[in-house]
Parts: sequence; structure tokens; C-alpha cells
Amino acid sequence: MAFAPFDLTGRVALITGGNSGIGLGMARGLAQSGAEVCIWGTNPEKNARALEALSGIGPKVTELICDVSNEQAVESAFAQTLEAHGRVDGCFANAGVGGRGTQFDQMTIEEWNKIISVNQTGVFYTLRAAARHMRERANAGDAFGRLVGTSSLAAVSGQARGEHYAYTKGGMIAMAKALAVEYARYGVTAHTILPGWTETDMTEDTFANKRFHDNVMPRMPMRRWGNGDDFAGIAIYIMSEASSFHTSETFLIDGGYSVF
Repeated sequence: MAFAPFDLTGRVALITGGNSGIGLGMARGLAQSGAEVCIWGTNPEKNARALEALSGIGPKVTELICDVSNEQAVESAFAQTLEAHGRVDGCFANAGVGGRGTQFDQMTIEEWNKIISVNQTGVFYTLRAAARHMRERANAGDAFGRLVGTSSLAAVSGQARGEHYAYTKGGMIAMAKALAVEYARYGVTAHTILPGWTETDMTEDTFANKRFHDNVMPRMPMRRWGNGDDFAGIAIYIMSEASSFHTSETFLIDGGYSVF
């Protein structure tokens, strides 16, 4: 018999950027554990492919087009998620964009604002909507919630020529710690997940660079890049009753890269 607290039947998870990579890996794991899943993305084709991949795994899977950098789009998509699923128990703010590798003193305000608008302001819009819903539900006698942000190893190691990216991911950790304290009374926990080098659409060009591969791979103790499915287990744990007394964590999942 499976460990009962990992049974997510009756729970609903929202995953932004859930149509590929880490987000899709988390969605797949949550669905396999019995949770309903709603994925948000900006690419209709990718959303459709993800929905097809997830269909039949869990009890109910839906998708919505949403640009998380747009406040009204987030509020509208969250309302549609509630209409489709009735509740949101876990909100995984996973949508993010990377920088262009611009030297810091040559970085434009346009490039800076592009990263901030999605990775920081978009996370604020998303988690704000979820926190409001979870607080209101707790006040009505249904106290449970999970607020989760996909941060990055760059949040603690920094990222040369990607200071704007590292800045947003570091800020996410601080936000989650504050949310963990403020919303604990409502049965809500808050965490960040820090991926190391992981194969996603965002890192495709980087990993295709032979010089990068030859320099970095020897420093990977597990001798492979991460992939989306490597994040399924942590998503299940966070969503489960097994983690109800565990909050304000920074889950570093990097194959040992940071300690080698």
C-alpha cells in the first residue's frame, strides 16, 4: 500500500509555465498522485501538447493561456481555474524567462524590465491571487495551501552576465520565507525549489554549446543534466499532508553540482 499522505486525491494544483520542462514534470507527478492539475502557459501549441501528454493520468487536467506579467490576465486566469476546478490547493509559480548573457554595465533597462516583469512581478501576481484564495478558504473552515516558487541555483551562487535573473530568483526566496510566516496560521506553507543545470526550452541553446558542455559536465557529480521529471517527487511531497509541518524551505535540486 502506498504511503497514504502522498495520495493527492481531491487536491488541485496550479502550475504556471506548466506546459514544458520543470513545470510539466511537476504536473505529471502531481497528476499521477491523484491531483487535478491546471497548467498556464503563453504558447497555445505547447499547452495543447502538454494537455495531451497529461490527459488520462489524473482525474482532471486543464490548460489556460496566461501571461503572468499581466495583472488582469492573472486575475482572469485564476478565476477561470476556480471555475473549472472549484479550488486551488497548491500554486506553483514556475513560469520564468532567462537573460541574454549581456555584460552588466551594457545591460539595457528594457532587458532588465523584461526579466523583472515575469520572474518577479509575475510571481507576485500569481502568488497574491493564490494566497488570497487560500486565506478566504481557511476563514471559511478549509485551511490548507501550498505556495511554491521555482527559483534557481543562481539565487545563491549568483550569475555573471545574468545579474537580473539571479536578482529575481533571490528575491523569490525572501518572498517565500515571508509568506511562510504570514500564512502559516491558515494552514499554508511556502517554499522555493532551486534547480541546477536542467534541460528545458530556456536552456536548450546553452546546452547545445560544446564549450559549455565540455566545461560544465565534468563538474556534475551525476554526469547528466537534470530534467523535468526530476522535480515530480518534490512537488508531490510539498503538496502532500506529509509536509504539513515543513515550511520556508529552499529545496536545492542540482545533482550535487553546488557541493562538488
